[in-house]
Amino acid sequence: MNKTLRHAVTLLLAGLVLVLGASAAAADNGPIKLEVIGDGGHNVNVLATWKKNGQPVEEVVEATLTATSADGRSFGPVQLRSASEGQNVYQPAEPLPNGEWNVTVTATKPSKARATTKVTAKDLAASPMAAAEALTRDRAAVADSGDSTDSLLKIGVIVLVAVLALGAFAVIMRRRGLYARR
Repeated sequence: MNKTLRHAVTLLLAGLVLVLGASAAAADNGPIKLEVIGDGGHNVNVLATWKKNGQPVEEVVEATLTATSADGRSFGPVQLRSASEGQNVYQPAEPLPNGEWNVTVTATKPSKARATTKVTAKDLAASPMAAAEALTRDRAAVADSGDSTDSLLKIGVIVLVAVLALGAFAVIMRRRGLYARR
């Protein structure tokens, strides 16, 4: 392989490593995204992910929950605590009273974030199907309202551009006579 081509390939691979490594490192200091989901009963689950890549936030999230109902009642602020369901799942320290609530979660650490959603708090029905339907409905509402990033697609585009750039570089070098098979 020609010395110039070897240098170009090495430079390209080093650039890819830097781009892929930088995106993972930058996520630790970037903004977070909060997803607020009612559980069909009196509890609220808050999922914290990094906005850039959708990975779970492994740091401690400091956040509070406040809620207002249509009839003018207010609830909170209540501190969120880590839930047993997962590392990046948080729940309020107190359950919501019965009713329709407009719930707002505000995070201050590791970065500022805010999310608002409507939640129905009620006594769980005797049928587990009713609770499952409510949870599915709340999750669908969150999925429709949130923006999602597809990091695999971004990485694929970066790799494709890099391969095309390398191919163009090889064609230019061959035409200039700097790259010749020996």
